[in-house]
Amino acid sequence: MSISLFDRKINPIQQAGLIFAGSLLIMGAGRLLQAVGVSVETLFPWSIATAFTLLFAVFNSMMSLTADNAMRYYAASVYSYLGLAFTNGVAAWLISGVPLADAESYRWIYVVITFGFLVFMSMVNLMKRIVQFAEREEWTEPRRRK
Repeated sequence: MSISLFDRKINPIQQAGLIFAGSLLIMGAGRLLQAVGVSVETLFPWSIATAFTLLFAVFNSMMSLTADNAMRYYAASVYSYLGLAFTNGVAAWLISGVPLADAESYRWIYVVITFGFLVFMSMVNLMKRIVQFAEREEWTEPRRRK
């Protein structure tokens, strides 16, 4: 018995919540290791925040293939992404003590991931529309153009 992620419909808000929980867990583990005396980079929370934001972007784009209402899912995805990026950024700032402006290249990484998220979502929606169009066409006898 095989269970696919695509068989389950997880809305973007739940996805963002799960990703944020995972992000906090690893940031907290890094902080705990630092408190015990293990050498952890100061910008480690920013690295985790951007990595988990990218994970959401990729995972959410793939999950949008199974959405019943693409526009509603797309809107919820964008708002969830913005909320996740903001809360991950605030968590990374609070845990590391370094604001985004001073977090070296992570500000640009956030911009690139945001642009990539929008491109991923657009590509998936375009592919979905192409497949829906192809499914409606009669391939046994294509229409003749005049």
